Amino acid sequence: MSDADLIKLYSQRILALAADMPATDPLDAPMVTHRKRSPLCGSTVTVSLDVEDGRISRYAQDVKACALGQASAAVSGAVMVGRDLAEVRRARDELRAMLQAGGPVPAAPFDGLEVLTPARDFRNRHASILLALDATVAALEEVERKNTALTAP
Repeated sequence: MSDADLIKLYSQRILALAADMPATDPLDAPMVTHRKRSPLCGSTVTVSLDVEDGRISRYAQDVKACALGQASAAVSGAVMVGRDLAEVRRARDELRAMLQAGGPVPAAPFDGLEVLTPARDFRNRHASILLALDATVAALEEVERKNTALTAP
């Protein structure tokens, strides 16, 4: 990777997002906590959340990742409250398509993830970039499984 590539990849905007992480205060007694780890780089994201009426009502994240993973978590964490499983799953899938298949930027309110467009060419960073959304989807799926088990006959 050349110096120019690194400068492009770690732009001022990405570094600013990484430095201003939202939703970092731990939740007292969250409904669910889920941790995801990228085996390639060792980055981890742990999310804790509560759900009311199918939507995230409280959200916290603990992000130990490269600047790209942090930027992704900063963008998604800022808009996570009020989202449901379908919206978060769609954002994750759109981000994956943007990175891996040259797809469009994820739809609003996750459109701030466009800052990560330069990372398309750096496949070894994709898993870290996807961690926050992967962890949130897994947490929401866990809540859904618990709710289904409670209502099953």
